[in-house]
Amino acid sequence: MEIGYTAVLAIAAFILGSVPFSVVIGRWLLKKDITKYGDNNPGSANVFRAGGPAIGMLAAVLDVSKGVPFVLLSHIIELPVLSPVIVAVCAVLGHAFSPFLHWHGGKAVAVTFGVMLGLLPQYDILLVFIIFMIACSLLVKSDSWGVIISAVGTLAYLIAFNGYSWKPLLMLCLLAILVIKHFEDLHTLPSLRGRLVRRLQAR
Repeated sequence: MEIGYTAVLAIAAFILGSVPFSVVIGRWLLKKDITKYGDNNPGSANVFRAGGPAIGMLAAVLDVSKGVPFVLLSHIIELPVLSPVIVAVCAVLGHAFSPFLHWHGGKAVAVTFGVMLGLLPQYDILLVFIIFMIACSLLVKSDSWGVIISAVGTLAYLIAFNGYSWKPLLMLCLLAILVIKHFEDLHTLPSLRGRLVRRLQAR
């Protein structure tokens, strides 16, 4: 029975995750194809570019929200410990490889935040990831490298403080998806932002 519940939630999470809210918003509200903006990614970042902060924020909230409900539900009904991991990974996979977009998708950052929100009250994963993301946004020039470094840092933290439990396993799976989705932007080594470099050189 528990396996059946997990399977249903995983499938539902994948389907919800695969709904391209940002593309829909672009077409319905902006009358634009957001994949022709910025990095050509069907995610909320290009809704910001195409339609401004208000519409972009709506798209971001919807993309984050895709990762929440079924992960949260897997906690509420107290399924086995690996069930939230499976459901969370399926939600992110749905966004990253959407059947509605011919198995293409976004870079999975927003929905990754969503599945971490769904894991509350296991707040340490989300909190550490946010701290690393903020630090990388200030220090690292490449956004893609910032995401990967944040995921690696969160994984290292979880291994150090939780051992080899379901939390590092989940983060490892999320890291693998993020690497695949950001791979084209990872060919060059990460560099520090120019302002920080100038300050360090001045010292």
